[in-house]
Amino acid sequence: MKDHKLWQIYKDWKENYRWVDLTHPLSPKTPHWVGWDILQIQEQMNLDESIFAAHLYTVTGQYGTHVDAPNHMVKNARALHEITVEEMVYPLCVIDCSLQVAENPDFILTVADIQKWENMHGPIPKGAFVVFQSNWSKRPAEEMDNLDADGNRHFPGWQLEAVKFLVEERNIGGIGHETSDTDSPLTSKETNYAVEHYILSQNRIQVELLTNIDACPPTGALIFCTFPKVKNGTGFPCRAFALCPK
Repeated sequence: MKDHKLWQIYKDWKENYRWVDLTHPLSPKTPHWVGWDILQIQEQMNLDESIFAAHLYTVTGQYGTHVDAPNHMVKNARALHEITVEEMVYPLCVIDCSLQVAENPDFILTVADIQKWENMHGPIPKGAFVVFQSNWSKRPAEEMDNLDADGNRHFPGWQLEAVKFLVEERNIGGIGHETSDTDSPLTSKETNYAVEHYILSQNRIQVELLTNIDACPPTGALIFCTFPKVKNGTGFPCRAFALCPK
């Protein structure tokens, strides 16, 4: 049989690397942004009455672990069907600020945090997908918003200057996080989601509500962000996973 190079690479992956699923199971209990209705599932066919089973799923595109296309917040920007398959895989950089978040749920990742990470791991490479590890996904779904006595949400987020640094100084491919928003609620009301608007205005994608980030190394892994090719779609639940060294 012909020696296919890609098949050999695949064999090497199977033997020397491990896969990490970064996606929450999609169900009515899946964590999601506070403003969305809960996923509805309606049986259309079942195997007791038919030769096949099928269900109708009613869900907002930005639900559970999902990708946001630039047109989610920017008029005339790219939609899901315009995101290329090459943009579904990136070098993965994980910035772990989980200890800071454990002490302060309103923690905001800053340029200084990125520079501290780079002092340990080297410069973030061009085209990388940068994930803010907060371990927030370890919380029960009903505690993801971390409401205070007045009903205000408290969870970590990105600093606008930090994301600008990643785009303008490191030319990254996209960002991801474990929370339901890019912006911390501490700042989002004041800035009208300026951080999320910025990353999407730069023609990048982002993935929200990731999980199992703690199983990935700071560098050396690949992340795959896969999703349906929805015509003019602004976002959709995605299957994100990483290929990591053993």
